[in-house]
Amino acid sequence: MGLEKSDMRSILFAGLLACCGTALAAPTILVYGDSLSAAYGIPQDSGWVALLAERLKQRKSNYTVDNASISGETSAGGAARIEAVLARSKPAIVIVELGANDGLRGLPVAQMKANLAAIVQAAKRRGARVILVGMLLPPNYGAQYVDEFRSAFRDVARDERIAFVPLLFEGVPDKREMFQADNLHPSAEAQPIMMENVWRRLGAMVIAAPK
Repeated sequence: MGLEKSDMRSILFAGLLACCGTALAAPTILVYGDSLSAAYGIPQDSGWVALLAERLKQRKSNYTVDNASISGETSAGGAARIEAVLARSKPAIVIVELGANDGLRGLPVAQMKANLAAIVQAAKRRGARVILVGMLLPPNYGAQYVDEFRSAFRDVARDERIAFVPLLFEGVPDKREMFQADNLHPSAEAQPIMMENVWRRLGAMVIAAPK
């Protein structure tokens, strides 16, 4: 049996709408981090990732934010799950904020660099642009380890030719109210500064969202 012209037009129109819906789907920014990005110890809407999502709304950007950060995550854990997260999220931009827990546990810097590079490369293979966020350790871990740790992030960003935020805590005053009781995790008061540090690299990427 043949289809009536009206039926055929309806089918074609539905197909066109489906195609357009896929093409116009909002691009995603994947935040891939640890407790520093998971708003550990503070309300979720106070975390820098939530503030970033709010900034995007204010700028009328069509990007959405997918926060796949897990408290306690190491670079090895991030490398192990990155493919599955990328497949689910299909991000246009990936912000990688991992490594702090490697440093706090005194794990080998060379292995952290390899893990971070693997995460970045996986994102790039899927066509995503990547921003790597740097970290800093307290001086009591020893000058050599602290220097190697901080340099690792810069080295990965240089080698992979990606955008780099030198330090998530840049500009956060060394004051008690800026940190939680553990003196490691930033308080809600520090989150806007952290967001601005990331925005300096991200802002230019999202001014004109992909068509």
